[in-house]
Amino acid sequence: MEAKNTDTELVVIGGSAGSLQVILEMLKKLKTELHFPIVLVVHRKASSTNILQTLLQQFVAMEVIEIDDKTEIESNKVYIVPADYHLLFENKKMMSLDFSEKMNYSRPSIDVTFNSAAEIFGDKLVGILLSGANADGVEGLGCIKKNKGKVWIQEPGTAEVDYMPRHAVEEVKYDLIITPDNLADHINQL
Repeated sequence: MEAKNTDTELVVIGGSAGSLQVILEMLKKLKTELHFPIVLVVHRKASSTNILQTLLQQFVAMEVIEIDDKTEIESNKVYIVPADYHLLFENKKMMSLDFSEKMNYSRPSIDVTFNSAAEIFGDKLVGILLSGANADGVEGLGCIKKNKGKVWIQEPGTAEVDYMPRHAVEEVKYDLIITPDNLADHINQL
């Protein structure tokens, strides 16, 4: 992979079971200034409280924001998709929430967000799939690739639950296999 890519406009990270620890480790090591936002799509129970934002904020200098409908996208911020909503990108500056049917038994669905981001950001997008127990995100990675974005997948052997990344490695042409230890370094180089 090339050492620098100043063209990145968005990093979208999807994960399910076993991904939270990877995200926390990444946040600890991120640079304090990034020229793009990071959006996190993490499967969690619909009834879950809002503590994820507070938890993540403790590990990163950037502001962590739980997305509301019509949230504007700003660089150097970390956004979290709220429980029980799909996230769509209206354009490069605006996100919206959707309450349509679950995809892959999930809402938020990683596929829905990856597909939407791929259509809007094209080759300026990096999509990252982490640990998880279902196939959500695999189709979305394929869409990111088709739209010339970059696809990174967690090394299945380092995943707490390897089904999601293993399925992605088998199905999708990827640019990079990451580990919990080097994910932040790769993001910092974008």
